[in-house]
Amino acid sequence: MIMLMVLMWTANFIAAKVGLRELDPWTLAPLRVELAMLLMAVTFFATARRGNAPAKRTPFDRKDLRRFFVMALFGVAANQMLFTVGINYTSVGHSSLIIGTGPITILLASRLMRLELLTVNKLLGMVLSFAGVMVLALEKGMSLQAGTLKGDLIVLSGSLAFACYTVLSKRIAPKYDTFTMNLYLYLAGAVIVLPLAVWRAWILDWGAVGWQGWGGLAYMALVGSVLAYLIYYWALRHMAPSRLAAFTYFQPILATISGMLLLGEELTHNLLTGGVLVLVGVYLAERRPRVGDD
Repeated sequence: MIMLMVLMWTANFIAAKVGLRELDPWTLAPLRVELAMLLMAVTFFATARRGNAPAKRTPFDRKDLRRFFVMALFGVAANQMLFTVGINYTSVGHSSLIIGTGPITILLASRLMRLELLTVNKLLGMVLSFAGVMVLALEKGMSLQAGTLKGDLIVLSGSLAFACYTVLSKRIAPKYDTFTMNLYLYLAGAVIVLPLAVWRAWILDWGAVGWQGWGGLAYMALVGSVLAYLIYYWALRHMAPSRLAAFTYFQPILATISGMLLLGEELTHNLLTGGVLVLVGVYLAERRPRVGDD
């Protein structure tokens, strides 16, 4: 299931690039959140019964209302908005590698919340991973006018937001079932981005959007948001946040290859060097010590 989730999010990079051919990022991102909320609601009610018996659903606790809005701010609104805007200015290879540092940012957030401990290997892994990100960001110089740097920084901000969401949701994960958790999460996220979604929908020339725009939006909402998030939250209930994130090792590699084959992106020296540093750093940070190691 986790590998399926990785494949879903890998294809999400391609879907975003395709959708951005006909929809600007400030339209694509909020519409994705609103459509995902509707699809999540349909999924929630469609699975309300298992055979002849009602499915197990967790009653909503009003004390968690603020927590859901904070989680939605990071995990839905900020993460998905920043991802869509950022990838508009950078490549699939760059953005996938930056998001591949997720285990590192999650580890930092977990440490700040005293959920995990730092070791020498983890610190070294952090240094190597962020060195790799710097190599990527410097590929076309330090000027923000160079689209790659601007896009890389925006995508990195989105990755940091998702790390905060992951750690925050870990504390509430045991309380709610998968479908209930995601429904409340996307309801809160949809409320947050609703003003922007209404404005962008109002000024959008709907007739000028072709199959690429609608296809990209549909995939990002149904697969990249609903299905992948359901798997992610289900897995989050059973393992540590950084351990779950470590399963995304394959995502940057698969996404980079997909970008080259499907979008004609180039494999540059910076991309190759930065990619090696990122992946080695994440591996070091997440490597479990063998029995007998200090």
